[in-house]
Amino acid sequence: MKLSELLKDINVLASNVSMELDIDHVAYDSRRVQRGGLFVAVTGFAADGNRFIPMALEKGAAVIVTAKKPEGDVPYVLVESDRQALALIGCNFYGHPARSMKMVGVTGTNGKTSVTLLLKHVLEKTVGAKVGLIGTTANMIGEEVIPTERTTPESFELQGLFARMRDAGCTHVVMEVSSHAIALDRVAGVRFDAAGFTNLTEDHLDFHKTMDHYCDTKAELFRRCDVGIINADDSYASRFLDAAACEVLTTSVAGEGRLIAKGLELRADGIDFTAVLDGREVPVSLGIPGKFTVYNALTVLGLAVGLGIDLADAAAALADAPGVKGRVEVVPTPGTDYTVLIDYAHTPDGLENVLSAVRGFCKGEVISVFGCGGDRDPIKRPIMGRIGTELADKAIITSDNPRTEEPAAIIADITPGADETGKDYEVVIDRVEAIRRAMTIAKKDDIIVLAGKGHETYQEIHGVKHHMDEREIVADILEEKKG
Repeated sequence: MKLSELLKDINVLASNVSMELDIDHVAYDSRRVQRGGLFVAVTGFAADGNRFIPMALEKGAAVIVTAKKPEGDVPYVLVESDRQALALIGCNFYGHPARSMKMVGVTGTNGKTSVTLLLKHVLEKTVGAKVGLIGTTANMIGEEVIPTERTTPESFELQGLFARMRDAGCTHVVMEVSSHAIALDRVAGVRFDAAGFTNLTEDHLDFHKTMDHYCDTKAELFRRCDVGIINADDSYASRFLDAAACEVLTTSVAGEGRLIAKGLELRADGIDFTAVLDGREVPVSLGIPGKFTVYNALTVLGLAVGLGIDLADAAAALADAPGVKGRVEVVPTPGTDYTVLIDYAHTPDGLENVLSAVRGFCKGEVISVFGCGGDRDPIKRPIMGRIGTELADKAIITSDNPRTEEPAAIIADITPGADETGKDYEVVIDRVEAIRRAMTIAKKDDIIVLAGKGHETYQEIHGVKHHMDEREIVADILEEKKG
């Protein structure tokens, strides 16, 4: 591919190379540069890609794309934004694959994974679509599962994934769009046919610093789509509505939207309600408990309608949708008279949602086991401590993913919030031992909520990932008790 073709739609400020250069390989990691290829020097958090230009040249890079004019005899193209350039180069290199499929983006603090998985099911059931999925738990091409490290891949990998989906015959792509993905231009160059907003609560303030910046970053998605589905009940909805440059369909449980839920019935094994759209009423049933599931279902239904699917057809498809791994997931506990649930709740709102939902159908006591991740927004830690203790009958504070922080130091940030409640709680730093403790004190009809890990099957301590699947841990503890 000619360099000029790779740089199409990119604002080039200066260059000292021929635009007729043939380029057949692109890298932004200097270790992956191939002879005659193009290296994009991206300014990152931990390292500046411009530092690795000499290494890229040693490996045979034919041209460097950078936002900082390099010194010395370097073949370069100077651009306004290195991250945006990387994204648009990816679009051009792979032939704009997103344009060949219906693109759906879902953003918000909580609910993204559930919404994308449920919408994938609805699209498959209603229009026979082959759906590409990009999200927190995994990437999928139809039924093929591709493990993932982050919610939204880096832009060049993302375009490569879109190309795989296009080539595999996908007609739709449903993806979680994180605030980082928007801020760091990972989705630059992608136009969405429909986008959904679930909710906004405190998260990622280590990156965004303020809730307003966090909100406005996510709201940018609604300047890049044709139809926006916005949760009108959320306190930040007005900012999303103000930002939207698209047709908007609002959803509401409080009755203030165009697509609303009424007649809610919250059961221990699911939810029922009536969806009302422009005066038309359709019954909805979904086998995932909790009021937050009603909100997720409305977002799914709104996105389906925005894509031209009949409301009744979408609702019928939801009726047999499977549960979402790590979201209010029931763990088998044969031979016991209590229940263990796993949920990904790792934000204050997420923890409050799941504990409130469980409180609504628990016949015994609610036992919470929770912590906070390391190297992430420390402001939310005491808030999590208060919620996790206040909404449970018994609370056990433990480790989540400490990452590079000391587990005890994270817990020391959590406990002041727990202390505010005036309720007793326990601290068990080792997560396996915390689960064991919860299963030891659980009685008939109690529900243990293991919050924070969800679909994850590892724990990161001191920067090293260790295998940890809470389903296996529960099974192992039950076996020990039998012995």
